[in-house]
Amino acid sequence: TNEITYMSFGNAEPRVYLMNIDTKQREIVGQFPNMSFAPRFSPDGQRVIMSLQEGGNANIFELDLRSRNVRQLTNEQAINTAPSYSPDGAQVAFESDRGGTQQIYLMNADGSNQNRISFGNGRYSTPVWSPDGKSLAFFSDASGEYKLVIAPQDGLGARREIALPEPSRPYSPSWSPNGRS
Repeated sequence: TNEITYMSFGNAEPRVYLMNIDTKQREIVGQFPNMSFAPRFSPDGQRVIMSLQEGGNANIFELDLRSRNVRQLTNEQAINTAPSYSPDGAQVAFESDRGGTQQIYLMNADGSNQNRISFGNGRYSTPVWSPDGKSLAFFSDASGEYKLVIAPQDGLGARREIALPEPSRPYSPSWSPNGRS
């Protein structure tokens, strides 16, 4: 479709907007004062996933765009953020520090079956799915060395780690549509 979702901090209050890119018509689909990560569409375009902060914790929530119902998917005394739907919409990858350090987790799209898939030293962040749903890309930092990691979607098996020359912390990888870049 010709719609996008975005987050705006108008009047210091984070809001999620839905905008038709052809007509430029937009509507507020929710106001979330504690939003801590930009909203992302589900592959079918019917849901939006985001992270909301309460106190020192952040959890992942899903907004149904038709009903405007909000459902909490994680409920941890931790920072759970950077959610990303799999291409088929069945799973969500996200980062969490629930185990003591920031690691990558997977869960079913309904919030069930939450499993850690990264186990290295350092922090792992901002996972995104490959277009075919077979791999995840995310960043790691161990001992100040930043790497782009390409891992199988279940976290098992061979993974590629590519050292990044930049000294600043990388953020939010993105796949090309064909998955080659």
